[in-house]
This record gives sequence, C-alpha cells and structure tokens, in this order.
Amino acid sequence: FMPSKNLNRLLRALARRGLDVTYDNHIYSVRLKNSPEAAEVLLPDSLPIEAKALLQLANLANVSHPAGGRVNKCCATPDFHPGDGGVAIGSNLETEGMLIPAAVGTDINCGMRLHVADLSLDRFLAKRESFVELMKGNYFLGTRDVTMTAKTANALFEYGIVGWLDSMLDAPMGDIISSDLNQLAAEMDRVYLGGSLNGTTRWVPEKLVPADGLVRDGGLATIGGGNHFFEIQVVEKIEDRTAAYNWGVKEGQLAFMIHSGSRNIGKYIGGVWRDKAKSTWPQQQVYPQSGLFPLADPEMINDYLQAEATAANYGFVNRLWLAELLRLREIYGDVEAPLIYDLPHNITLPEGVGWVTRKGACPAHVGQPVIIPGSMGTTSYLLIGKGNPYFLRSASHGAGRLRSRFDLNRNGADKSEESLGLIGVDCITLREERRIEEAPAAY
Repeated sequence: FMPSKNLNRLLRALARRGLDVTYDNHIYSVRLKNSPEAAEVLLPDSLPIEAKALLQLANLANVSHPAGGRVNKCCATPDFHPGDGGVAIGSNLETEGMLIPAAVGTDINCGMRLHVADLSLDRFLAKRESFVELMKGNYFLGTRDVTMTAKTANALFEYGIVGWLDSMLDAPMGDIISSDLNQLAAEMDRVYLGGSLNGTTRWVPEKLVPADGLVRDGGLATIGGGNHFFEIQVVEKIEDRTAAYNWGVKEGQLAFMIHSGSRNIGKYIGGVWRDKAKSTWPQQQVYPQSGLFPLADPEMINDYLQAEATAANYGFVNRLWLAELLRLREIYGDVEAPLIYDLPHNITLPEGVGWVTRKGACPAHVGQPVIIPGSMGTTSYLLIGKGNPYFLRSASHGAGRLRSRFDLNRNGADKSEESLGLIGVDCITLREERRIEEAPAAY
C-alpha cells in the first residue's frame, strides 16, 4: 500500500485484516481489534507499507505469558517489513518480566562493521583483479585458516573478542598471525559493548568446544547468505566534520563495510530456544494465536540471555575475522584499515526497567556511531545516535525491503540488468540468484 495515494482506503483495508490503524504526524499506530496494546511506526507517507508487517508488529505488542510479564513498548523503524518467523524486521520492544526468543530469532548478533583506509579508488581499482581473487579464496572457497586451540575456542564463546584475543596472544595461529593483535586490542572500544558478553559453552555444539587439541570451525569468518555482504565503498560526503575527525573518517577514503552475524551458532542456539519456549508453554493453556511464545520463568530467562550472549560473542569475532581477511597489505603495501565501529542489530540487551530486543534495528544511544547500509545501488550512512526514548533509542539497520526474493526470481519476472538496477554494479557472488534477490530494485 502507498498511503500518500489514498490513506483512507488503506486504513479501511487494514481494518478488514483485524487491525485498528491511525496515522498522524508520520506515525502509524496499530493495534489488534479490541486490544489495548498498540505499536508505532515512524514513516513518511510516501513510503510503502505491508499489512502483514503491521499485523506482525501488532501481534508482537500483544504477547503475554500466563505466569506474568508484559510488553512495555513496541515500535518499529522506517525500514520495517515482514519477517519469516512471525516478527517484522525492524521491530523494537521493551519487555519486563518476560522475553521472546522469536523476537531475535536465529540470526543472533547480525550486525555491521565499518573500516576505512587511506587508499584512493584509482589505486584500488588498479589492482582490483588481484584483490578480488584473494577475497574469493578467503570468503568463498575456504582458503582461510582460522585454526585455534580448544582453549581459544572456549574463550571465544564465553567472553567474545576479549577472551578470543587474550588467548590468541598466548598462542597465535592460523591467518591471524599476520594481524596486528595489539591494534585489535586497542580497537575493542570501537565495538559495541567491547564485543564481549557473558556467554557459556553450555549451549555450543560439543565439536566446537573440545577439552583440548585444535579447532577448525568451517563457519567462522564466513559472510552467510541472504543480504549479508562485504562491500567496498568510498567516503563521498561529510556533514559533521568534527565527528568525522574524531572518528578518523575523511572524504575520498575507501571504506569496507561488513554485514554478517553468528552464522550456524546463532541458527543452532536460536532454534533450540524457539523450540524450548514452545515446549515449556504451560499445559492446559491455549497456544498464542500469533505463534510467539515468551519465557517468564526467571531461571529460563537467565539461561536464554546467556545462550544468546554466547552466539553474540561468536558474531562479534566472526565480523572481526572477516575484516582481518582483507589483507590489504598483500596487494597494496603498507595500508592501515582502522576500525570505525562494529554494532549489532539483532539482539536482546538489558535497558530501562527490563530488556530491549531489537530485530533488524540497531542501538542509537546518544553520541554512538550508527551504521545504516544502503542497497547495492544506494548510499550507506555513518550517523550519530540521538538516544530518542520514544523509539527505544533505536535506528534503522538498512534499506527496507520492497520486493520479496520469490517475487524477483519467479517465472516471468523482468530480470534485465536495467530493471533490477544492476547496471554499473560490480557484484561478486558464486550464486547468480543472490545477485537478483539482493538487487537494488529489491529495496
């Protein structure tokens, strides 16, 4: 629906879907019929919305548990769109006395990492082919070496970047030998929460946390599918020169942006807790119609938070590894690529009176760097958080999806370069369908 064309028609159509929706001053307020709990979305009236996304948001606002707990606030960022697991991407909610594992899902600590380098675009393009071949090997063909000791693997899951790096300093091995470990240590304050949460190996597959020996994790330092990516960019324009100077960003620099998460670990842990929340639902109680099962038992909540933190730790280290595999010096000589910031957009964290869960939305506390990637055809942004409590101190995590992957790949769909917006786009992938599914026209 495009609200600017006929807002009243849109609202009537949503009412037939069982939703009460109002629109005032760019804010949609949506609730289920006869429900007191509403959710809000900040949207210009020129942006399209989907009834399914609004229904998922209203369902999320109305989650409850027979044993207690409540949703204090539910809202969404402007890039929100329907999610496969029953929760709209772009949802933010504050809960008290309960948590909803499905609100994070399986892509735990999916997030963004941004580096810059004093390397001109012309100099980069002069050796583009050599760089691409090196990256293909590391990112696609498994030529990377991420071997670590069992002690390091355990420390990674329990303490994130801090534990992994401390153990690596004692026993460096694999491709990390060529990295400046002291620089990685100095850059930890440019990772959200230092890249270290309170994890445990209790929820990790045993083969990845042996008692001794070496660990070779095939999932570590991989980008993943869907809209995960590594992109080479150029700093085109600076609006706040003081902030840019303090963060080490200059016009004309090359930038390297990474979008990935906790990979198979998040999928495993998220799946375990999605099933656990459903299996522990009180007997004799009707299943929630939304299919969203919360946790209200304090011990289970603590266990879930520790399990989620374990996957988040892996996600932080995964993005760090992906950045270290850039190996710019092998191609371009003595080039530094300092970290600007690394932050999650799929995670539950203690905030306010309980917890804030962000599903496809990034933290945006006062003064904090915020990274919002565009599509392959549009600009990405590095911004400064404003800490707006009305929208739970959160910001968009990227360009909102306009067309589904199925729609783009269906028989009869126009797959021409011009229609997809791919003219002039340099996209490297081993799966051509990904290029179509993630084309600029999808966003």
